Amino acid sequence: MKDKKENIEELEKEKEEVTLEEQAEEQQTQEPTAEEQLAKAQERIAELEDKNLRMMAEFDNFRRRTNKEKLELMETAGERIFKEMLPLVDDFERAVAATQDEGVKLIYQKFLSFLDKNDVHPIQTEDADFNTDEHEAVTTFAAGEEKKGKVIDCTQKGYKLGDKVIRFAKVVVGE
Repeated sequence: MKDKKENIEELEKEKEEVTLEEQAEEQQTQEPTAEEQLAKAQERIAELEDKNLRMMAEFDNFRRRTNKEKLELMETAGERIFKEMLPLVDDFERAVAATQDEGVKLIYQKFLSFLDKNDVHPIQTEDADFNTDEHEAVTTFAAGEEKKGKVIDCTQKGYKLGDKVIRFAKVVVGE
């Protein structure tokens, strides 16, 4: 009986050892190794760093774009107001031409000074070559060869706000 008892004990020990070995193998297959965990962590870090860089670049582009839009808005904010003032300039010019009143001339000069300070300048038309970027041809007039393609007369002054045309000069062009 002792032999049977010893055999049973030995079998149980072997069974226990086999079970322990199987459990150890299962744990190894289920749990990633430290190297695998490190590789996964490094991959995740690289992914997050890339995402962070992209978001920073996107934000930087957004900031630049809004700053540019603000700058453009500030530069041309008064454009509508100056456009609406131009008929007043025309009226002043007609008043100065029609009268010798020094008060009207003084006010006209102050008005021109105000426009100049705000970077509003008349477009040059006298003896200028016709330029579609600044001039609008109202009509053409037969002229000599030396006046061909040149501005002969200006019917309405044009103006620029900085480098931007806010009103085209209406001109007669020589043919």
